Amino acid sequence: MTDAADAATNDDIARKVIAIIAEQAMIDPAEVRPEATPEQLGVDSLGLVEAVFAIEEAFDIAVPFNANDPGDSAFDITDVAHIVAAVQALVAQQKG
Repeated sequence: MTDAADAATNDDIARKVIAIIAEQAMIDPAEVRPEATPEQLGVDSLGLVEAVFAIEEAFDIAVPFNANDPGDSAFDITDVAHIVAAVQALVAQQKG
C-alpha cells in the first residue's frame, strides 16, 4: 500500500471514529476536537462503552478496553486524538 493510500485509510478511520464519538455525544462531528476528552464532549461511561462496541463493529477489530476500569485499559481514551490513533493502530495490526 502506498503512503497516500495509508493516509486516506487513516483519514477514513479518523472520520468514522469521530462520527461514532459524535453520535454518542449527540453533537455534530464538526464539533468534535482532537484535544477534547470524552467527558468534555458529554460522553458518559455507558456512552464510552457503546462507542467502543460501535468502533469494534465498524472496523471488525477487538478493542482492549476494560469497561470496569478504563484507566487500566490498553486502549487510550485520554482524548479524541488518542482514541483515533489507537483505532488506527489496531486496524493496521489487523491488516498486518
